[in-house]
Amino acid sequence: MAGGIGSRFWPMSTAQYPKQFHDVLGTGKTLIQQTAHRFRNICKAENLYVVTNADYAGLVKDQLPEIPEENILCEPVMRNTAPCIAYATYKIGKINPNANMIVSPADHLVQNEVEFESDIRIALERTATTDKLITLGIKPHRPDTGYGYIHFNSTIQKNVNKKVKKVIAFTEKPPIEKAVEFVASGDYFWNSGIFIWSFKNIDAALSSHLPKIADLFIAGSSFYNTPGEQKFIDKNFQKCENISIDYGVMEKSSNVEMVMTDFGWSDLGTWGSLYEHVQWDIDQNAIVGDSVFLFDSQGNMVRNSTGKTMVIRGLEDYIVVQTEKATLICPKKEEQEIKQMVAAIDL
Repeated sequence: MAGGIGSRFWPMSTAQYPKQFHDVLGTGKTLIQQTAHRFRNICKAENLYVVTNADYAGLVKDQLPEIPEENILCEPVMRNTAPCIAYATYKIGKINPNANMIVSPADHLVQNEVEFESDIRIALERTATTDKLITLGIKPHRPDTGYGYIHFNSTIQKNVNKKVKKVIAFTEKPPIEKAVEFVASGDYFWNSGIFIWSFKNIDAALSSHLPKIADLFIAGSSFYNTPGEQKFIDKNFQKCENISIDYGVMEKSSNVEMVMTDFGWSDLGTWGSLYEHVQWDIDQNAIVGDSVFLFDSQGNMVRNSTGKTMVIRGLEDYIVVQTEKATLICPKKEEQEIKQMVAAIDL
């Protein structure tokens, strides 16, 4: 899934060039390239599909030239994750109704790819032989209010990998008091938004819980993988309800399980989350980019994507981002307001 705008990462991420197509971490690879790379031992490039906004198809082609052009699925409008996943589901199901599928956002950070691959394989083994819908749960390291939480049954299931747990309920972005309670209990993990299931099981779940969306894409079966596919999608995709797969399917399903993971994950949703995964200097400043000089400054997240020199003095716990077109200076504690500020000035 690569259709988001990432507005909380402004001014680096814009509607014309969103964060998944940027080298956010300064590694030499963009986030979508890192995502494709971590599946290299799990899935052949010919079986990788990218669902993105039609405006970003060219960026996908440029950054992932190994993926066949017909595997780039273009959404004409934004309709959240359920329609996005349904489109890919029925296109893939037309090719292989016995497919086992992985759904992954294109803009997440995974630090331990070996552990990630191992956990994915545990989930694939489970979905290949059962009717389960699997989500990857992330062991929480703090009571964060920016993530959804998964309440799971900690009992070890007979003849099932001990990392696989039955999901009791999902809670979306709780208040801090609840987040503290969840983490202290040990029975809640973060919801990664990475899902594994078979085609037949997600087909059944979509048909049961989101029948209008399922019926719409099932009706396009004769067009998938033909020259008429895009015309069908352009005409019908906008008819879909704007709803996430979490609300639309996962929270309503009784056959959901979670694989417990701890592979160094972040959804990189904000500059603050990036700060936690970039090396700090002696004053706990995180700097991405060159020609940045800080004096008497502590705990800042600084990103310079230009050739211009940045000199900063006397700042503490700020986000400072400089691009060729814009500059952002904002307290880290107020980073959730970036999205609203950008909307207010119509950027």
